[in-house]
Amino acid sequence: MSEKALFKIALDKAMAQCSRREFCCDDIRNKLALWGVENNDSEKILGILMKENFINESRYAAAFVRDKFKYNKWGKIKISAHLRIKKLQPEVIASAINSIDNELYSKFLRELIEGHRRSVKAKNQYDLKAKLLRYGLSKGFESSLLYDILNDLEE
Repeated sequence: MSEKALFKIALDKAMAQCSRREFCCDDIRNKLALWGVENNDSEKILGILMKENFINESRYAAAFVRDKFKYNKWGKIKISAHLRIKKLQPEVIASAINSIDNELYSKFLRELIEGHRRSVKAKNQYDLKAKLLRYGLSKGFESSLLYDILNDLEE
C-alpha cells in the first residue's frame, strides 16, 4: 500500500472515530502509531482534524471532567491528574476543572462520604474517620474539604 493511500485511510478512519466521540490529540496520536502511520504524517493528520474541529482539546477536557465527576464520582485532583496524563495544556485543564460548581462539588462529596459511611465497619470514631478520609482521597478529593466534612459529621 502506498504512503499516500495509508495517509488517506488513516485520516478517514480518524475522522470517523472523532465524529462518534471526543478524543484528545494524544489519543489519536497513539491510534495513528498503532495503525502504522509515521510521525510526520500523524502530525499532518492531527492538524487537519484540529482545523476541521474533529478534535478540540477544550471540548474534550470539559466532557472528560463532566463524565468523570458525574459517573465515576471522581474529585478534582484525580480528574486533573488523568488529564495531565493525556498531555493536555495546564490552562485547558484548569478551565475544565473550574467549570465544576463548588457548591455542588461540596454537596456531592458530603453525600458520597455519608453514603460510604453506612457501609464502613469501624472499631471507633477515629478508625471510621481514617477510613472515610482514605476513601475520599482515593476518589481524588481535596484533603482540606474532606477534613471539613468529616469534622461536621462528627458533631
